Amino acid sequence: MRVALHTRVREDRIDEYEAAHREVPVELTAAIRAAGVRAWTIWRSGCELFHVLECEDYARLLAELEHLPVNIAWQARMGELLDVVHDYSAGGTDAGIPVVWEL
Repeated sequence: MRVALHTRVREDRIDEYEAAHREVPVELTAAIRAAGVRAWTIWRSGCELFHVLECEDYARLLAELEHLPVNIAWQARMGELLDVVHDYSAGGTDAGIPVVWEL
């Protein structure tokens, strides 16, 4: 499945956010892949962040990462940098930004 997410980085933390993503912990990326993610891309337009990820099951991904110490630390770090942390309703096919059109 593909999931699109929207988050917003704080205007005064853009450089920190981008620096953090140049150093995503290997343990975290391995856990994300092990939880079924095939690809995850983040685009930034000003402070707006748009994510598209391809995974087997988004709800399973969230559940598998939820209690993982490296993810807890990462989410705490991101929580300091973001104004909008998540815009999803956890679980199922209604997670993320709704699809309006596809080709």
